[in-house]
Amino acid sequence: MGDSLSAAYGIERHEGWVSLLAERLDGKAQVVNASISGETSSGGANRLPELLGQHSPDIVLLELGGNDGLRGLPPGQFEANLTDMIEASREAGAEVLLLGIDIPPNYGQAYRDAFTGVFLRLAEAYELALVPFLLEDVALEDGLMQGDGIHPTADAQPIILDTVWPELEPLLEENGAEAATLSGAPADQD
Repeated sequence: MGDSLSAAYGIERHEGWVSLLAERLDGKAQVVNASISGETSSGGANRLPELLGQHSPDIVLLELGGNDGLRGLPPGQFEANLTDMIEASREAGAEVLLLGIDIPPNYGQAYRDAFTGVFLRLAEAYELALVPFLLEDVALEDGLMQGDGIHPTADAQPIILDTVWPELEPLLEENGAEAATLSGAPADQD
């Protein structure tokens, strides 16, 4: 459940990190990408209940908030929407992985701190796995961001997946996937 960062904005959808995740899992888990470019936490909160009913996921990855931040929306509103999504996911029996994002420095340090603090507070309050910054090792690297400075290139997508993987893999294992098969190593054959 995400925005343009997970919807492969500006690149071919099959090159996006979510598609690469599905390839890495190689059929061992179904991946549903419910990300929409431009999505806000409010839109995600409105769409999520129906998606939970349709797909009955074991794990929900929440990557929302960037558009809230870029629009300067109050962090409290964003936090309330994420809280609703976390609680709805848990009520549906799913574990949640929270994928944090940051906003450009021109929004001011106080707003940035309030914004990023939402992810930290929710991860702590709900004891969630957290990727503090989805674009770690990407955002400030030449050639890894598109010309708009907001969206990652196709070359950045494997790095994003590798940023998410250490927090996601234990959740996959808890839900029945075998670590040996998830990491790409051949599974033991009987």
